[in-house]
Amino acid sequence: MTPFGTNLVAVVTPMDPGGALSEPGLASLVDHLLATGCDGLVVGGTTGESPTLTGTEPARLVRAVAARVAGRARVIAGIGTYDTATSIRRAREAEAAGADALLLVCPYYSRPTQAGVVAHCVAVADATSLPVMLYDVPARTGVAFEVPTLLELAGHPRIQAVKDAKGDLFEAMTVMAGTSLAYYCGIDELNLPYLAAGARGVVSVVGNVFADRNAALIHAVRDGDLGTARAIQASLLPLAAAIMRTSQGAIMAKAALAQRGIIPHATVRLPLLESPPHHLERLREALADGDAGGDLAEVGPAAVAVAALP
Repeated sequence: MTPFGTNLVAVVTPMDPGGALSEPGLASLVDHLLATGCDGLVVGGTTGESPTLTGTEPARLVRAVAARVAGRARVIAGIGTYDTATSIRRAREAEAAGADALLLVCPYYSRPTQAGVVAHCVAVADATSLPVMLYDVPARTGVAFEVPTLLELAGHPRIQAVKDAKGDLFEAMTVMAGTSLAYYCGIDELNLPYLAAGARGVVSVVGNVFADRNAALIHAVRDGDLGTARAIQASLLPLAAAIMRTSQGAIMAKAALAQRGIIPHATVRLPLLESPPHHLERLREALADGDAGGDLAEVGPAAVAVAALP
């Protein structure tokens, strides 16, 4: 595996009805993800409701997941904030808690210059011995990693990958061609084109429920079987629409997991709210359609290899 894995999932944070972290729910979710071919778990990222995690909660999550995984997959800790000192502290706490790597988002809200973005990322990368995946999501942060910035940061020995949720495939290919940075698609709807263009893997929200399909998609692209890859991606698009384009990814992913009985509750923390009935009905329909049309045995031989990605 790479230092990060290949079939990564942006893991939700299970909570009980009162909003406290649910370690039984987390254990059940981790077991489900490992059983369905996930080899990298991103803990405490945006889908994990990172803005609402406080105090010792981020490190508790990493520690619980690392203990449950027990070396069977990579554990990537989301540690980025808009404050460099806080990000450094969370990075060190994640390393002590057993993380294998770090996910570092571009500083948000304060809108730093690109020189400030570089200084922030270098300071965090210098603070631990862990490999770093940059997270480029300007729709959330207000500031993107520009190409010259990525080219400069690629020279740091621990900055090794990019989770791209920008959606500019030409820019991604430009950086891949000019650096050794491993790219990971962070937009479920675009997994196939990113993989076909050379991305190393995916960081998926839909993978909370269907990591096996993503694993099959990755294998199909690696094997050059684009017909199978297109069939798998087609089976995932209605699910991606229901989870990512109905309201908000963490809300809908938790609802899907609760509907499947993988976690006991779909609780989210304010300012997020649980799904209203009409959203849940759309989700139920997409899950049912996905089950009916997504038999991996029918879309080609590459689709059966859903675990232990090399």
